Amino acid sequence: MIRLMLSNILWDRLQVAIKISNAYQTENLRMTIEGVLWRFRTGAPWRDLPDEFGPWKTVFNRFNCWSKSGVWCELFAIIRGELDNEWNFMDGTYVKAHQHASGGIETAEEKTIGRSRGGNTTKIHMLTDAHGNPAVFKITGGNIHDVSLGSDLIAESNAENIVGDKGYDCEKLREQALAKGSVPHIPRKSNSQKPNPHFDKSLYLHRHLVENLFARLKHFRAFATRYDKLTRNFTSTVFIACLLVWLKL
Repeated sequence: MIRLMLSNILWDRLQVAIKISNAYQTENLRMTIEGVLWRFRTGAPWRDLPDEFGPWKTVFNRFNCWSKSGVWCELFAIIRGELDNEWNFMDGTYVKAHQHASGGIETAEEKTIGRSRGGNTTKIHMLTDAHGNPAVFKITGGNIHDVSLGSDLIAESNAENIVGDKGYDCEKLREQALAKGSVPHIPRKSNSQKPNPHFDKSLYLHRHLVENLFARLKHFRAFATRYDKLTRNFTSTVFIACLLVWLKL
């Protein structure tokens, strides 16, 4: 028997969110979504979906249709609970792009796959709340440095304190955070002689929470390796991962 991911309690919560989003529903919607989650968990090709989920093309079409219409993003926004904005943590993680992610109709800029030390990779820039739960993310090619997306993440933050690693060591980011009323806790690089009066080392030690989140999300193979050709479909895959984190809280 195939292993499913949604208990009755989780399905009830998800079904309420689906109704709020006004997404198109079918009689076998639960098993269709279970098929999406099975592929998400295993990273298997869509064509290899077990027959218990129904025709593989039906399952893929549901995932792809909801990706086009932004339903996965909307479901995440509905299910996401109240954020604890005492602290926000920001960081990025690399995701290896599988050879099946090549091709497609997107240009190189749209595809968000870039060359890094690990080869062809995509980078997920994440902002979490004080408990390490996902709040906002951005997706770029793996060749894009953390500091390039720091401004976008800070713009989305309403935290009292923003914590980032040395990859965000930039005066403009510190000034942006202070202008929003947030205290930036970003360490200086080892060769810097400038003072860093806002940095709280004891608070910085909690930055492992965003690393813990990435470790949890990478249990799902379609998150840990990018198989999706289109950026919007991989973005939907990340939304599903973040949605599941909140769904289980």
